[in-house]
Amino acid sequence: MAASGIGGMRAAGDLVARMELSKNMRLDDAKRYVAKKLGVDPFDLSDVYMMREAREKLDIGVVTAMPNASRGIQSKMKIEDLLDIRINCCDNYRARMKR
Repeated sequence: MAASGIGGMRAAGDLVARMELSKNMRLDDAKRYVAKKLGVDPFDLSDVYMMREAREKLDIGVVTAMPNASRGIQSKMKIEDLLDIRINCCDNYRARMKR
């Protein structure tokens, strides 16, 4: 059986859920917050094409590889800055880099 996914990439729904949990926001507030930070309309969060455009513009990673685009932990660190949140794996990475 093969597993599928988007390679660890955080989709818009993941970003909204993170805001609900980390900032104790209601769903509509979290959607508006993420949309504002990404520079899109809340309705566009579910639009694959709009989100790809926003991700490319903000360089927060896209599912398919692009030359010179951020990916992996670099993308997550940019998402941290963009949404003004902390992400555990980014904190762990920073701690390991101090060794």
